[in-house]
Amino acid sequence: MSDATANGGTVVGAGMVAHVPTMVMPEETRRELNEGKEISLIEGIERIKVEKFDPLAANTVIVFDTHWFTTFEFVVTSHARRSGLFTSEELPRGMSQIPYDFRGDPELATLMGEAGTELGTWITPIDDPYLPIHYATTNLLPFLQNDERWISVSIPQTGETDDFLLAGEAIGRAIERSGRRVVLLASGALSHKFWPLKALRDHEPSDPSHIFTDAHRAADMQRLEWMYEGRHDRIIDTMDEFMRFTPEGRFGHYLMMVAALGGRDCTATGTLYGEYENAVGTGQAHVWFDRPEGGWTAG
Repeated sequence: MSDATANGGTVVGAGMVAHVPTMVMPEETRRELNEGKEISLIEGIERIKVEKFDPLAANTVIVFDTHWFTTFEFVVTSHARRSGLFTSEELPRGMSQIPYDFRGDPELATLMGEAGTELGTWITPIDDPYLPIHYATTNLLPFLQNDERWISVSIPQTGETDDFLLAGEAIGRAIERSGRRVVLLASGALSHKFWPLKALRDHEPSDPSHIFTDAHRAADMQRLEWMYEGRHDRIIDTMDEFMRFTPEGRFGHYLMMVAALGGRDCTATGTLYGEYENAVGTGQAHVWFDRPEGGWTAG
């Protein structure tokens, strides 16, 4: 995407961020699960807020939510406001009756739907007050929320790499038309293979030695290196290979984010906040991308 139009809409910052349940558990619980140590994801996301997120003063945050699976289309939230209590159906012991309250951005959601139609994909804005919310969105709020508008974008379970890239391109086009200053958050993991239930509690510490296999860890580390180098083309072009390691949400969160920034032409280099960590077999990291001087595709 270009960096501004007559309306001045642009992405001012972007990040691939973890949303693991332990992040919103009490510190005492986190330490019990992690051999007495704090998980670095906490320090990492707290630094992102102070050093990156707050100074950007975004109007709107778009979350690519890997826990929101749709089937026939991409769905975007178009509520004027969302509030309530969230209890996770996956882990109610750790995420129970968590309050949330934030403004939405119906105008940008509508533009996203229109741009999707123009480019030949399905992006449907929905403002149903009973639409469920998921913790890939809510777990970020305690760490990052100010008074921005927040939109969540679903992951179609039928989507493939080119579908995610096309949807991201459409979202980038909508942002350009919106006049908004937008932060993109790709909320999800890298490799996403859990240990079996019988072994799971032996692999709760955050040390990467607990990643499901050495090959999963190596695949994650290669993608992280490419992110640090701004080689998003390499990540996109090797998606068939990476799919062998079951990236969360088919890596749709990352693919939509980077497509909104220019796809293969994006040159933004990533910075790791915290460390690359395990979460019961899965690979987790916070990687922040600053807008390069001259634009997301400058280079």
